[in-house]
Amino acid sequence: MDRWITDWPIGERFRHFTRANAGEVIATPASPLGQEYSWDHAMIPGWRDGYLRQGSYDAAEFDADYPETSGFFGGYFYINLSNVRLQGARSPILTVDQLDMAFFGNHPDVPEYVAHPMDDRPDLEPGIMAHLGWVMSTTEWPELNEEKAAVAELRANRPDLATLSDAELVARAREIQPLLRKLFDSHTVTSSSSGVAPGILFAVGEAIGDPSVPMKLVSGIGEVDSAEPSYAMWDLSRMIRSSDALTAAFDGGVDGVLDRIGDSDLPDAAAFLTAFDRFLFEHGSRGPNEWELSAEVWETKPTLALSMIDRVRKQTDEESPRKRNAAKAAEREAVTAEVRDKVNALDPELAAQFEGAMVAANMLAFRERTKTTNIRAVQEARATFRELARRHVESGDLRELRHFFMLRDDEVEQFIADPGSFTDTLAERYEQWETLWDLEPPFFIIDGNVPPISEWPHRGDAPVSSCGVGESIQGVPGCAGVARGRARVILDPSDPGMMEAGDILIAPSTDPAWTPLFMPASAVVVNVGGQISHSIIVARELGLPCVVSATDATKRIPDGATVEVDGSAGTITVIELPA
Repeated sequence: MDRWITDWPIGERFRHFTRANAGEVIATPASPLGQEYSWDHAMIPGWRDGYLRQGSYDAAEFDADYPETSGFFGGYFYINLSNVRLQGARSPILTVDQLDMAFFGNHPDVPEYVAHPMDDRPDLEPGIMAHLGWVMSTTEWPELNEEKAAVAELRANRPDLATLSDAELVARAREIQPLLRKLFDSHTVTSSSSGVAPGILFAVGEAIGDPSVPMKLVSGIGEVDSAEPSYAMWDLSRMIRSSDALTAAFDGGVDGVLDRIGDSDLPDAAAFLTAFDRFLFEHGSRGPNEWELSAEVWETKPTLALSMIDRVRKQTDEESPRKRNAAKAAEREAVTAEVRDKVNALDPELAAQFEGAMVAANMLAFRERTKTTNIRAVQEARATFRELARRHVESGDLRELRHFFMLRDDEVEQFIADPGSFTDTLAERYEQWETLWDLEPPFFIIDGNVPPISEWPHRGDAPVSSCGVGESIQGVPGCAGVARGRARVILDPSDPGMMEAGDILIAPSTDPAWTPLFMPASAVVVNVGGQISHSIIVARELGLPCVVSATDATKRIPDGATVEVDGSAGTITVIELPA
């Protein structure tokens, strides 16, 4: 198999693609339905809408059927790097190099930027400047709050899906699709605009001789929606920690813990179950690989959340994420005043840019809000399709639930008309899809050259040497601070293993499903990422030293080793190997 059934064509204009940031969004191969229903026919058109809204592009630059914002190859999601770089090439304030740093850190394989004759578009500059002016002056964005409320209402008004006919379920899914497009329009604007503050603050740091400025000035910004589940988990963990009955129930293991709590007639047991039900209602859309329709999330598999709460309950009250955030916010205020004095004395123009950048930092919080709102809408589609899948597994039309997601978007109505005719086809597709999971997708696709899938290496094939005592990995500074502790290499957030309070989380990349594991951690290290990656934003919110773009850290750092993480220098040093 050299191409997957939903692979995109590559045009002649934008020919570089990357898994950077894309790997945080969808870590695994997308299912055919997940790709086409959510992305090809909803969110990617919304992505194009958002790009047009911010002024850096015009509509003629995008293919009508495959807008070159992104792409899918071998089932894996990629961001179009060539397209993203236009924002730096056409901006009077940002540069391509600054955007590359925000996305990739110092990744060694970033392809060189080569200007295209159409990159220079002075006719677009008025719109770009208007957008940048808006980004650097906007402290409130009511549209995002309205979208958040609309999706909350969609969840609150979810009907009893089991009582709907197949046709009614499909109709509900089709009603959600245009909403996904609208929500991703907003998310695109916040994501693209999130690079403005770090880019300008990087220049400020260089001017005053302090490269740690960007990290410190975008920490503790508050109202980061992707951190809200962590605070909710913290509150649930405090309920467990203060109750002998709840503690005993969790000491028996996560499997069956809700049944054990339900068997208790103590008031704190009932209170916990009520609070956990509310948690699932509010945050059940989160989970590993939450953008992918076929993936399990906390609502569909509560043990995913319970296993994280089980880790968090071991922390003392002094390790509260709210206290950590407050400390970072106080540091941010102090550093802001210090830097403001320096730039005011140095250069009035730089001082004005600094003030604009401090306002533009709000986009980092806005980005996490739009992401959370999108994910809640995706969950409503997921719940609807899972009900269809469940009943057709029960009737024998599907051999297992995930086979349903092997449908292509334009086959859904055909399926409910004649489900039995798809049984063998979907089973065969599922077998082929599973083989994609074992492959290592290229991190970059350069000049449109997509290697045949048959030539992709299998995961773990490439030998990587482990670090010895005294050896360091150089990454990109993410959040200032130094921490020393036991390295816990975790590849799947649903399996936190033996992670304990004070351990250092070493991960391939992170999305919001990983956020609760940040709480027991004393520092976070990820293989890939840039200045606006999820791991950095949440680490800064929770006040954790963080290093990103630490290439192969999950392979080079032995699990259980004692390591020191310097979030300011971007280094991870092995102090002692595990016994």
